[in-house]
Amino acid sequence: MSDQDAIATMMKSILYRFKPAANTVDPREQLRACTGAIFGLLLAGLLSQLASAEHGGAGFLIAPMGASAVLLFCLPGSPLAQPWSVLGGNVISGLIGIACVRLMGDAVEVAALAGAVAIGTMFLLRCLHPPGGAVALTVVLGGPAVHDAGYSFVLAPIGLNSLLLVCAAMLFNNLTGRRYPHAQQLAHSNANPHATADAIATARLGFNAQDLDLVLQRRNRVLDVSRHDLEEIMLQTEMQAYQRRFGVITCVEIMSKDVLTAQFGTELPFAWRKLMAHRIVALPVLNQARRVIGIVTQSDFLRHSGAHDYASIGSSLQRFLHRSGVSHGEKAEVVGQIMTPHPKTARDTTPIIDLVPLMADSGFHHIPIVDADARFVGIVTQSDLVAALYRSRYAEMDYPEMKRA
Repeated sequence: MSDQDAIATMMKSILYRFKPAANTVDPREQLRACTGAIFGLLLAGLLSQLASAEHGGAGFLIAPMGASAVLLFCLPGSPLAQPWSVLGGNVISGLIGIACVRLMGDAVEVAALAGAVAIGTMFLLRCLHPPGGAVALTVVLGGPAVHDAGYSFVLAPIGLNSLLLVCAAMLFNNLTGRRYPHAQQLAHSNANPHATADAIATARLGFNAQDLDLVLQRRNRVLDVSRHDLEEIMLQTEMQAYQRRFGVITCVEIMSKDVLTAQFGTELPFAWRKLMAHRIVALPVLNQARRVIGIVTQSDFLRHSGAHDYASIGSSLQRFLHRSGVSHGEKAEVVGQIMTPHPKTARDTTPIIDLVPLMADSGFHHIPIVDADARFVGIVTQSDLVAALYRSRYAEMDYPEMKRA
């Protein structure tokens, strides 16, 4: 390779690093974000102008709000776009900017110092918000009108703009299917549903929360994604890789179709005898249109029996099956009184790998399956899921006896 070719290759390599990443969202999401920015900025500007009519409305939508709008409507799940980050970051940066101007004047050096102090304070108070740095510069370099307003400039327009923009983001994002505020610290997803010290089943293989925390600590960088979202993305990637490796098996392929069911008005003694006679532990509860309205299990019977120790289970349950004292009239107790309403369901076309977190981690033992019209068509149990996953893994090992099966 000649020197010219080597230089050309090196230049291409350098320029390639500046190539922007491909879009990961479709045009519909891009349009949603743009529409949200129009809505949020217009609302914040007009209401701020009305609230400050005595000033003629001039300068009451400050430029850094445009950057805040990018985060609020394009990245509503980002830690940098949450309400405390927006309000705290912008207001605190404004206060720092005013303080720097009062102490040291409005030189460029003062603006740089204000930006740096604002960033450090936002780190300290856990309200890092990139537009906050622009707010600090705006206050220092904003000229006499801003300097004369002093600390009142922090309340309006900075605080008022930020508050109105956050309110607009709450309204618009939730109406368009984007949760906001986006929780950054959810209840620990690896908590065992049975309140034991063991990790949940899916955390015993592959990466776990501690692994992720350790890697993030080693990386030692600010990420524009919440830790919870990052963990969820990695788990979904694992499931996608599993599907690619073993193929997609859907619920309709493994579900039980000849399923015993109950209705809201099914009498409890009848439902109990059905559970015992068929050696099952759950009955989906359907309405007349065969839509799932609940599920009743042996655990529901025990939970509503009022029994708190072993000695009282038998007599308490026997009394409940006849009359519990909470029904209306002289009718026998019915399933609808003790069932778990609105149980978790899955579509018949759902890949079974999607049921693994529900059954392994969340403690569900039975998932009713519905069709495209939300009508009950079957049920998948933990046994069904284990058998299907075992068979797919066994088939991958390519044993001759599996080929003959």
